[in-house]
Amino acid sequence: MNEHSRVLERDELEIAETLRSPDVDLRLPPVLPREPYPIEPLTPDARQQTRAVGQRATRSDARLHGLGQTKYIDDLSFPGMLYARIKRAGIASARIKRIDTSAAEAMPGVMAVLTGKEIPTNSFGPTFQDQPVLADPIVRHAGDGVAAVAAVTEQIANEALAKIVVEYEPLPAVLDPVAAMREDSPKVHAPNSNIYATKVVRKGDIEKGFAESDRIFEARFSTQMIEHVSLEPHAAIADWDANGRLTIWATIGRITLARADMARTLKLPMSRIRIIGTIVGGNFGGKNEISQEPALALLSKKTGRPVKGVFTRGEEFTATTTRHPIIMDYKTGVSNKGRILARQIRLVLDGGAYCSWSATTLGKACILSPGPYKIDNVVAEAFVVYTNKTMTGAMRGFGAPQVCFAYESQMDDIAKALGIDPLEIRLLNAFDEGSSSPTGQVLHSVVIKESLRKAADRFGWEPRS
Repeated sequence: MNEHSRVLERDELEIAETLRSPDVDLRLPPVLPREPYPIEPLTPDARQQTRAVGQRATRSDARLHGLGQTKYIDDLSFPGMLYARIKRAGIASARIKRIDTSAAEAMPGVMAVLTGKEIPTNSFGPTFQDQPVLADPIVRHAGDGVAAVAAVTEQIANEALAKIVVEYEPLPAVLDPVAAMREDSPKVHAPNSNIYATKVVRKGDIEKGFAESDRIFEARFSTQMIEHVSLEPHAAIADWDANGRLTIWATIGRITLARADMARTLKLPMSRIRIIGTIVGGNFGGKNEISQEPALALLSKKTGRPVKGVFTRGEEFTATTTRHPIIMDYKTGVSNKGRILARQIRLVLDGGAYCSWSATTLGKACILSPGPYKIDNVVAEAFVVYTNKTMTGAMRGFGAPQVCFAYESQMDDIAKALGIDPLEIRLLNAFDEGSSSPTGQVLHSVVIKESLRKAADRFGWEPRS
């Protein structure tokens, strides 16, 4: 017997002897109860920086980005991979009477063609499921896809799109969001109203506030539709394994939401869908939902091969979400000293053809529309409407940048009319610690006045005469 074996035998004897001792209770529970110990919650002090703020830090992906070695979707390739292209309607409002894909299907190198009738559940969306993967039978904006092709090269796929014949019956279109609110306007999602979400915020007595005001200012402000223009366009690859499980590589920021939407659209259990979120070359809110992924998945299933789809820059502008244009009417009552006594607001958001994240944007825009100011009397009404235009959705700020432009522009107008310095009128009205927002929220860690003063000091702001 070697030394190691002798040590093990001795240890076993000692353990056996210990267990035979009357002091050992062999009936102890298999899992001992945890000993309680005090836990102090780690609550950061208000207005205090964390240790990371202000420190030099190196991003883990910086070197790969700098050397051009980061792998984006368009850098990925798989054996036998096909390339997909989507035929866009090119008309704002129409009924599809006929689609002839026979010439495209007969082309050498074309492996599959897909239309809306083949999609198990031809609708998706993060809020309302009102957007088709491929339009069937109604086209609601020019960027709607009507057919998809998978081919051995992108060039062949593009050539195949030109051979797909689509016969349309043009329908009346509505392009003005204010006109879309009228009862007699064409209905984008007939027979439903074009107004599909509203929000109202009320505080105090608006009529009393205006009656007590020395001056009342009214103005309309509007913002335009804005595309995110990420350097990397929307891109994805779909592939099925032999057990009928789907894997998607996608430039989507919210892969859990995308997985749920894919499961519903394809009528698959979520457990059979895997979405791999790749390095995203710019999002800004524009890649928060699925777009072409269901079409790529069905093309892949048809062909038994991986299928890649990458949007062109033109498709980014016509077939992806944009920032909401908003028409903003502001009526503000003030005292001669510049104190805001009442503010009434009406917002009309152009939602485009589909909802996307419009309901969320509507709520944030309405809540934030009075501005960061102490106003006792407020009424804010907001509407989002369908139009036959590119759909609008998530973009950084979710409605906040648009209303900020409006209320700050009016603050400048009021300051000029009353002969008050623009900085001073803001300091007079800005929130303080413990102020209440128009929705009744009590605010904490409020540093707007300190921020304004610090910015003015660094800028070298001087009161204007």
